[in-house]
Amino acid sequence: MESIIVKGDTSLSGNVKISGSKNAAVAILPAVVLTKDNVHLENLPDITDVRTMVEILENLGVSIRRRGRNALDLTPGNLARVAPSYELVKRMRASYYFMGSLLARFGRAEVPIPGGCDLGPRPIDQHLKGFSALGADINIEHGMINLSAEKLVGAHIYLDVVSIGATVNLMLAASSAEGRTVLENVAKEPEIVDLANFLNAMGGRIRGAGTDVIRIDGVKELHGASHTVIPDRIEAGTFMLAAAATGGSIKVEEVIPKHLEAITAKLREAGAGVEVEPEMIKVESTGSLCASDLKTFPYPGFPTDLQPPGMVMLTAARGLSVITENVFDGRYNQVDELKRMGARIKVEGRTALIEGGGRLSGAPVTAHDLRSGAALIIAALIAEGKSQISAVEHIDRGYENFEKKLIGLGASIHRVSEKNLDSSSTSLD
Repeated sequence: MESIIVKGDTSLSGNVKISGSKNAAVAILPAVVLTKDNVHLENLPDITDVRTMVEILENLGVSIRRRGRNALDLTPGNLARVAPSYELVKRMRASYYFMGSLLARFGRAEVPIPGGCDLGPRPIDQHLKGFSALGADINIEHGMINLSAEKLVGAHIYLDVVSIGATVNLMLAASSAEGRTVLENVAKEPEIVDLANFLNAMGGRIRGAGTDVIRIDGVKELHGASHTVIPDRIEAGTFMLAAAATGGSIKVEEVIPKHLEAITAKLREAGAGVEVEPEMIKVESTGSLCASDLKTFPYPGFPTDLQPPGMVMLTAARGLSVITENVFDGRYNQVDELKRMGARIKVEGRTALIEGGGRLSGAPVTAHDLRSGAALIIAALIAEGKSQISAVEHIDRGYENFEKKLIGLGASIHRVSEKNLDSSSTSLD
């Protein structure tokens, strides 16, 4: 176990380059098993979740050669197993994407019910409904999801709720199903588009990704391909919100501004200056932010993943702000920790009331999930004094070189082993 020590009263400034998208990478890596040919992937973020996905692929029999820190050559020709390791799968929720890809390649998949961040109930009923419509038999026992199908056949599937996970899984399964599959009420996130682009590069026939209707004409065989993962819009948004919260000035580079329009609009509404160029966004704030209401929605709305750092920004804004969390029931894991730092927040169901403008003070706090962990780092940067954030393994799941990038922007921050944590090791002077 490790902790991150942060010295507060920091105004971030400088340039930061954004890594490849976590959410795109963890959808694309399971798709590799759909072919027997070589696949080359670039701009993969060097984060725990991606490393876990790579371990699962190796465990299944995929030959992998690393090309530097962010690129891989993958050869799935000798793949034989249809049951990923439980010890690996339990680390992350996105491991359930192997249900769709293994079912499509082998007609069978045995995948443990996955783990991941505790964000409230996230059922997989829409995944299973879709697999059944494609012709799969489903049996769940002893924590294992068993899927089998003599042949997958295209179907018309309407998702009862918009689900990124179900959209990905059904795209994977339908890519080689016989005939046409029509998926309605699907997720429209850029990561869905990136997966579709990768599958099409492999010879797939997918149209409509990025809209609420995706049409997939199954093909008998997919071939190898090369693909570069899109930039991580959540990482970019985290740094944009951090710039505003700390009264700083940051140029966020190597991004796709179209993916960040909801964040850009909210920052301007709160009083931050935003300049947009083709692959760069500059956020500048004097620290004089005003209250703003924030509602999370599926893309193109304000992302639920950025609600925790958005809340931190609003603690620094004058007046009363209201956050409405419309995606996950359990997305306020950061609230109690922020209150330990002096934030004035009241939660009523899916709504949080933030009385901003007060001063936060450094305190020992705990990261309960990936995005709340990033939010606590930002809170520590604007707080008076030092803060210790524990359970930072959550942050490592989704941010590449987070501390190093923050240090490059002027932060005083370092990581320590909790067993060696004492007053001398926390000194930042």
